[in-house]
Amino acid sequence: MSQLLVPVSYGELIDKISILEIKAQRIGDAAKRANVQKELDALLATWQAHPASRAQSIEDLWAELRRINGELWDIEDHIRDKEAAGTFDAGFIELARAVYFTNDVRARLKRDLNARLGSDLVEEKSYANYQREGVDAPKLA
Repeated sequence: MSQLLVPVSYGELIDKISILEIKAQRIGDAAKRANVQKELDALLATWQAHPASRAQSIEDLWAELRRINGELWDIEDHIRDKEAAGTFDAGFIELARAVYFTNDVRARLKRDLNARLGSDLVEEKSYANYQREGVDAPKLA
């Protein structure tokens, strides 16, 4: 098997696993799903072989990261539907805003996982602060 083995933070690995779990549930095409499952199995084996996988203290963060990644999947599906229809209305703008608000929650969860597990590697973001007082994240139906 041809593959790369690279150092990665705990948060990044758990994020990737949670995304693959979502793909395995939601992708309808059997060939694509088989590819997803193969990658998921490989990453789960790597994770389960590591002592950090036995840490009970991360179940809440892992579940929340899985939920957030599912939310991002739904947001991306909706925004692509609007793009395909050429509908660039207020709903499109709210979806676009929801992508980065939700990705910021995702980044925080990955950082929290890294902190709880004592990761030597930590992902950094360097976006401008877009949040304004009194302006909340988009509320999607």
